[in-house]
Amino acid sequence: MKLRKSAHAVYKTQYHIVWITRFRRKILVKGVRQYLETKFREVRKYYSEWEYIAIGIDIDHVQIHMVIPPKYAVSEVVDIIKANTSKALKAKFGFLSKVYWDKRGIWGKGFFVSTVGIDEKVIRKYVEMQGEEDTGQAELEF
Repeated sequence: MKLRKSAHAVYKTQYHIVWITRFRRKILVKGVRQYLETKFREVRKYYSEWEYIAIGIDIDHVQIHMVIPPKYAVSEVVDIIKANTSKALKAKFGFLSKVYWDKRGIWGKGFFVSTVGIDEKVIRKYVEMQGEEDTGQAELEF
């Protein structure tokens, strides 16, 4: 993946994010899944700096591999995506009002997040090589 630039940062911040349906209900069937993918793309229209590298939707959870610029907290991004998609899915699919009878959304409260990127050995080598090379940054193998 290429490096990205913003006004005051250069970054390569990739995340693997997973969240579940509330009560692990098996509601993400084929039609719901397709509509959900459409909603993910619509959310991104408002946040063009975000990039989905891969989206995986199972019957009771979602996994996303994405790039999030450093100016956003991962929790903020997840909250925005979950809030928008939950509202849209409840509005589109009436059966979800029977499954989730209260005003809360369809997603479980928390989420899992892990960073994706350069491994620890490469970073350690890069840090240790600082100041030792006369011709710029150390060459790193990925």
